[in-house]
Amino acid sequence: MSASSEWNTFPLKGRREGSSAPALLYFLALVFAIFIGILIFCFIISKRANPVFLDSQGHPVTHVSHH
Repeated sequence: MSASSEWNTFPLKGRREGSSAPALLYFLALVFAIFIGILIFCFIISKRANPVFLDSQGHPVTHVSHH
């Protein structure tokens, strides 16, 4: 056999069978769940916000004029 036909017979170094891939997937799933949770939390908080617009004197404005 020539050297070019044997290139695929050597095992890859630094990769253990099935040990790092599932741990990485669990970690990425956890990060994804935390990120989605933060987005939902911010959405709920922003829906409950009740902004009060103030004029230049600091008094509440009852109507907002659009120019």
